[in-house]
Amino acid sequence: MNRKMLKTYGILKGYNVKTKPMSGLLRANIIIDKQGIIQFVEEGDSAVDPNTALTMCTTLHKKEPAK
Repeated sequence: MNRKMLKTYGILKGYNVKTKPMSGLLRANIIIDKQGIIQFVEEGDSAVDPNTALTMCTTLHKKEPAK
């Protein structure tokens, strides 16, 4: 992971602490399919639960392929 990728996915957020610029990461699950297309993004507290990512990966795997 690098800063450019984190910014691209929108999970690197800037904020100020006593006028000093800082950055931090949002908790996120990002599911990317085999074609490199983002299929699901979950941010916040629910992204901490590993079952969220597992459920989304399983759901994505079960989808019918596009014709």
